[in-house]
Amino acid sequence: MLTQIELERLVADGEIDTVIVAFTDMQGRLTGKRVSARLFVEDVAAHGAECCNYLLAVDVDMNTVDGYAISSWETGYGDMVMTADFSTLRLLPWLPGTALVMADLSWGSGGPDGRPVVQAPRTILRGQLDRLADRGLAAFVGTELEFMVFDDSYRAAWAADYRGLTPATDYNVDYAMLASTRMEPLLRDIRRGMEGAGMYCEGVKGECNLGQQEIAFRYADALVTCDNHTIYKNGAKEIADQHGKSLTFMAKYDEREGNSCHIHLSFRGADGTAVFADDADPDGMSAMFRSFVAGQLATLRELTLFYAPNINSYKRFVDGSFAPTAVAWGMDNRTCALRVVGHGHGMRMECRAPGGDVNQYLAVAALIAGGLHGIEQGLELEPACTGNAYSGGAPRLPTTLAEAADLFAGSAVARAAFGDDVVDHYLNNARVELTAFNGAVTDWERRRGFERL
Repeated sequence: MLTQIELERLVADGEIDTVIVAFTDMQGRLTGKRVSARLFVEDVAAHGAECCNYLLAVDVDMNTVDGYAISSWETGYGDMVMTADFSTLRLLPWLPGTALVMADLSWGSGGPDGRPVVQAPRTILRGQLDRLADRGLAAFVGTELEFMVFDDSYRAAWAADYRGLTPATDYNVDYAMLASTRMEPLLRDIRRGMEGAGMYCEGVKGECNLGQQEIAFRYADALVTCDNHTIYKNGAKEIADQHGKSLTFMAKYDEREGNSCHIHLSFRGADGTAVFADDADPDGMSAMFRSFVAGQLATLRELTLFYAPNINSYKRFVDGSFAPTAVAWGMDNRTCALRVVGHGHGMRMECRAPGGDVNQYLAVAALIAGGLHGIEQGLELEPACTGNAYSGGAPRLPTTLAEAADLFAGSAVARAAFGDDVVDHYLNNARVELTAFNGAVTDWERRRGFERL
């Protein structure tokens, strides 16, 4: 990590020539500008940098689409201002001469004094963190992001239409050392790169699918973790590209195990107290924590759109796959959508619903909103699931993006927590994806119908 003064010295010494000013878009991608380091020091640091407001109103192919209140041909596609958050300033060791700073988005030319863009994922999370701060609470988060590695480069994979790719291993490598070692030159460069970018890397382990891995990072303040998540996800792809390989965070690449992004969340008091823990409780859970988990159960279905934002996300929800299908909680029970683990300051909830394609700012914001709903309403927590939640008869998570969008549209909790402007914005994003998917003709349809139907 860098201070502004340290950056100015590195720029003056010629060690840094480029500063990336970036934010996370709706799809969870790192988006922004590469700015001359000299211009950044002389101008952008104080006044921000402009970008077109369509960056929060496009589909995954960067096509402009209808239905967004903030951005359209009728409104002229004006600018947003990216204002640097200097607490995020850091080196990017895998990109020579480059530093990066995350930005907050505001409207017009007002810079730091402009109105915030409420639809921006980072702004949405900040709103929920402010709600916590008003209660004297802070959120600590860890994200466990899985990916699959392929021996093909990104450009080769694109040219092959993503067919016939070669996974970096040939069999299940969950916790395996031997086959995972084949990927270690890439994995080591990713770990060392992220350490050099100011993150605390805990380690890496193999997962169940072919070429599947998980690199874990130490938990931190919620906003810090979410910023780091974006930088890591983007950087891992850049480093893989430098190795002539590719990796994907798709929730469900094939019919085997999907890529998850389990999110661990805990609250602490302003003085650092472990407000989720109570040694007098048989399970070590405080009354606040019990209401928090009850709030998650009450809102999990209606907020699933923020945990599973894409068509592909829902193909991961398969019984017996370690991805959840049941709206249930348990003590260290991986068949449940909500898993309670730890003790003392480590007492926390793991939400197992998000996949590797999640926008982590939105998911963490939704978890906080759901938890605060339970705390504010004093909800009672139902008994823990002690068996197989897949067959336990609990309510089910939505099974399609359309179902999740309908639930989100009718969610009083979402509208109270995020506001109508945010809810309507992300509902339009879901509608855009559904329209695109429903109009597509797939390989599956051609294989079934070309000759035989």
